[in-house]
Amino acid sequence: MDTTIQGFYLNIPKADVKFFQQLVKKMGWSVSTKESMLDRYVKSRPKDVELSDDDILSELNAVRYSK
Repeated sequence: MDTTIQGFYLNIPKADVKFFQQLVKKMGWSVSTKESMLDRYVKSRPKDVELSDDDILSELNAVRYSK
């Protein structure tokens, strides 16, 4: 059995959400909303980043304007 996890985004009509939640539970899958994924990402960010404003602007300009 392939145990590799693949994530994807799925749009489901509100009328089908309850059925989908039952299917998720039955299959042993996990579900994350965009909001919960964003919350996890924000909470996992580094707290003390040692970058000055100039460092940030330099990096931004390098990415934005380099070719």
